[in-house]
Amino acid sequence: MNRAALPLVLAGLLLVLFPLSLLVGQVWINPFDPASANATVILAQLRLPRAVLALVVGAGLGAAGAAMQGYLRNPLADPGLFGVAPLAALGAVLSLFTGYAVQPFFLPAMALGGAAGGMVLLALVASGPRTGLAGGVALFTLAGMMLSSLAGALTSLAISLAPNPFALSEIVTWLMGALTDRSWHDVALAAPLTALGLAVLWRAGPALDALTLGELAARSMGLDPARLRWMMVAGVGLVVGAGVAAAGVIGFVGLMVPHIVRPFTDRRPSSLLLPSALAGALLLLVGDALCRCLPLAGGELRLGIALSLLGAPFFLHLLLRLRRGLA
Repeated sequence: MNRAALPLVLAGLLLVLFPLSLLVGQVWINPFDPASANATVILAQLRLPRAVLALVVGAGLGAAGAAMQGYLRNPLADPGLFGVAPLAALGAVLSLFTGYAVQPFFLPAMALGGAAGGMVLLALVASGPRTGLAGGVALFTLAGMMLSSLAGALTSLAISLAPNPFALSEIVTWLMGALTDRSWHDVALAAPLTALGLAVLWRAGPALDALTLGELAARSMGLDPARLRWMMVAGVGLVVGAGVAAAGVIGFVGLMVPHIVRPFTDRRPSSLLLPSALAGALLLLVGDALCRCLPLAGGELRLGIALSLLGAPFFLHLLLRLRRGLA
């Protein structure tokens, strides 16, 4: 495949599959009978905002994974490694724990507050006047792991101290990640923040390309490590925080998507951002449509669980391939 044609192919698939995804679900809609019962309501109020949100969240997570793998120069990097997603989840869990999630926009605000706090903490821990490029990347990774562990422990504590069974059920359900019952309000929340984060990551693309040449070469080309670090924190924090605030915790998208599209690019981080965003949107759109189709006694399969079932074997495959390469 022509490398320049990859974004066009992915965009074409999105144009074809987007309207098709609106027709499938527990209630199938016949496109040749638009006057069928409740079809207009189901499309406009339920499936259309859900499909648009899948595109927004998927694009953000896909591009964030590509940017992280380029910055850390680690093919196993994933947005959850930064600690931003776990802290965003912790903020949402605290809103459910305290009961204030019933207030309009309180849960998304808490999730975005957790993401913002993670962004600032991550940058402060990993930055310093004497921190070199390689040292900054190492500190960045370690700080993200520390924040992830702390957020995970506090989330588990909130679950164990849940004030009532209803709050416990809401917390656990939300942590599974899904696009169920999402509305245009969620799209209006996530779309502008994701667009801003994608713009920041796009601006960081040339600096990420310079990193592939090594630290000394990147510095000789005028790379400012502190500026790039803050751009990564801001870009990844915005898209991941917006995604978690709108859809809960959905993992492995940022890990899988860049690996799927990388063989069809020139492998430069900047050329990987757009295909990863489109492929991430495509993955979530198709995955959500399939989750709606699967018959389950308790409702539909949660999207976060479905992607984890897919992502865990994919991660194992990457580990085995890396081990063969090092042998």
